[in-house]
Amino acid sequence: MDIHVVRAGETVSSVAARYGVPAGILAGVNGVAPDAPLAVGQTLVIRHPRELHTVASGESVYSIALRYGLSVRTLYQNNPALGGRSALYPGQTLHIRHSLGHSGFYCEIEGIDEFTADDAARLQGRMRELSVRNLPITRERMLTTEVRARYAEEGFTDKVALLDTRPRLYSDLYTLGDTDGYFYGALAPSTGFIDRFGIEPYYNGFYLALPLRTSPDTLHRNVHQEKMFGIFQEYQSWVRIMGVPTVGDVNSKVLAGDGGGLIKLAEAFHERKFAWVADTIYDAHLSRGARMVLISGPSSSGKTTSAKRLGIQLGVLGLNPVLISLDDYFVDREKTPRDADGNYDYEALEAIDLELFNDHLARLIRGESVDIPRYDFITGRRTWHNAPLTLDERSILIIEGIHGLNPRLTPSIPDAQKFRIYISCFTSVAMDNLSRIATTDNRLLRRLTRDYRQRGADALSTLSRWASVRRGEEKHIFPYQENADIMLNSSLFYEISVLRPFAEKILREVPDTVPEYDEARRMLKFLDNFIPIAPDEIPPTSILREFIGGSSFQY
Repeated sequence: MDIHVVRAGETVSSVAARYGVPAGILAGVNGVAPDAPLAVGQTLVIRHPRELHTVASGESVYSIALRYGLSVRTLYQNNPALGGRSALYPGQTLHIRHSLGHSGFYCEIEGIDEFTADDAARLQGRMRELSVRNLPITRERMLTTEVRARYAEEGFTDKVALLDTRPRLYSDLYTLGDTDGYFYGALAPSTGFIDRFGIEPYYNGFYLALPLRTSPDTLHRNVHQEKMFGIFQEYQSWVRIMGVPTVGDVNSKVLAGDGGGLIKLAEAFHERKFAWVADTIYDAHLSRGARMVLISGPSSSGKTTSAKRLGIQLGVLGLNPVLISLDDYFVDREKTPRDADGNYDYEALEAIDLELFNDHLARLIRGESVDIPRYDFITGRRTWHNAPLTLDERSILIIEGIHGLNPRLTPSIPDAQKFRIYISCFTSVAMDNLSRIATTDNRLLRRLTRDYRQRGADALSTLSRWASVRRGEEKHIFPYQENADIMLNSSLFYEISVLRPFAEKILREVPDTVPEYDEARRMLKFLDNFIPIAPDEIPPTSILREFIGGSSFQY
């Protein structure tokens, strides 16, 4: 190895020619583009190869590494111009932690306590270089034993753990340059398709900004969602402490016979959270006269069960909780507004009979008796059950529904009398270090199971409406989530293992002749990674019981 000090007029190519090394290798070793201008006095590392290998037909980096008794990582580090793996942080692990904002992810590099603006610029530059080179992303079906050996060689213990608990004869191996990996969804055919992204420091990691789904040419950069970020961090820290940060870890415990233990831990954690929230509400009731708890969240986030469990905890404190569901104030189905595709838009605020709801609210607060309606999702009509509701001095209203945090819902109620809660299933367990589980997938599994059992909806109808539901959430729910006084995570790190047999049966009913079949097939493939857990030990008050049945609550 030599150190070269750049002189006036020198370029990467001229320096490479002087030492007799390929310009691409010189550029890769020093983290510069082959055509990048060099500054006078800049130092360059000149790495001389000890041995040259001419690639023969059919050879791969993996087979070449085996031939010379090297690891793939070492071979790559000796040949950085291959461009498969970034050498910016050699030997360190990247974690894609969770989604953040409307379109982007929070990521951390293990061992990096502070990710600076310079780090962001270097990483983005490297990504831009790979995009310009338009490297192919290939998929190869191989024996699982071979895939496992590749992962083990690379040090991907998280992927190995999943393969070891998911017995399959064959597995797919994806390759980008010399980087082996796996992705649990659709991939672009090459890096040239990924040409819009941004990197910016965020806490001790960085935010990867991606184009908005509704505007592919626009990057989302507004990531100031402190409360949501705090929830993700809390739960991810907890699952790491519990030893179940990935699906492979969960599967290992299930196979070891500890499924019941996972259930008990997760449910106990939820119970402590509900007790803490109830204490906080009680303090707000005493200090500022809070009389109304508004619970909001997207579809299938567990709002109804959360409201009921919170009511129990408030009752322990001496209050009289009164629960009202906004769903019961849906207008009749034919009066429901429609979205751009002509489908009923149940996520729109106008799907709620605001006049009737606010009239009932005002009368209840005045101490009057009110007959609360009940919405029948099968008939699409409100019914009346002649059970008048009256509040007393100990009463506290708990109102749950997707619009709970929208100021337009309760304009006549002073803010001091409101306590706002946002709830969703922020999935904390990941497939592996680089493959998160989308919160939307978790919620979709919940909704498929619940709607099939409670609302007479098959998988086809639920899947066909899901895109509309998502658009409605982004428009009517997510913009108000940071208005919450408290955020709650309803996810249970064992729940997809329980949902699997329920959802599989429903998804297999989707015919292969409809557009929704591809999504059903993707979800079935996703579920195949989870070892099933029998629901026998799930307590009757669990949030999961809202979706699979067997709850002690009335819905």
